[in-house]
Amino acid sequence: MGVKSFVRGYIESIINEIEEKKSLQLQRTFFDAAIFDPKAVRIDNTARIANNRGEKKYIFIDNDSWIKGELLTYKHGGSIKIGKWCFIGENSKIWSSAKIEIGDNVLISHNVNIHDNSSHPLDSKERHNDFMHIRTIGLQDNVNITEAAIIIENNAWIGFNATIIKGVKIGEGAIIGANTVVTKNVPPFAVVVGNPARVIKHVT
Repeated sequence: MGVKSFVRGYIESIINEIEEKKSLQLQRTFFDAAIFDPKAVRIDNTARIANNRGEKKYIFIDNDSWIKGELLTYKHGGSIKIGKWCFIGENSKIWSSAKIEIGDNVLISHNVNIHDNSSHPLDSKERHNDFMHIRTIGLQDNVNITEAAIIIENNAWIGFNATIIKGVKIGEGAIIGANTVVTKNVPPFAVVVGNPARVIKHVT
């Protein structure tokens, strides 16, 4: 082995050790915000877990899943449950004030938005008051943001830049195309695309 190869290998081992320490520190930070096995779940440094309810039981991540995006519960409510062998891509946002359940083997690409609520009140005065409260104090304990649970069943695949709206159920094995906006339930094994989403075919 040449000197250059030895030095390169040594530097790479140091970098890997630093990254591993960072990852472990991140796991410890997130362990206060969610229930998961730090030995069985991978949470990258791009991830964010904001459990505004204050009790980690409201966010659960099952074994062998990989989180690169953001998981968030509102202060007044919300819960997120992620099954086994799931992937949440970078910059994807899963925000819950009601309930979001994701089954096993679900792949969620980057820049996906999954929201079980309208984020702000529909009434303009209430919306402004909500914004002022968030800006000066933080999330409100009680706010009307029109909530409805989202369920994503096993083996679904959600493409990049897709948006899943409140009250939607995505059936087992369904595929959501890139940039698709899902406003209604998706049948099992259906492939949907467009805004609003439409079924173009089924897979086995």
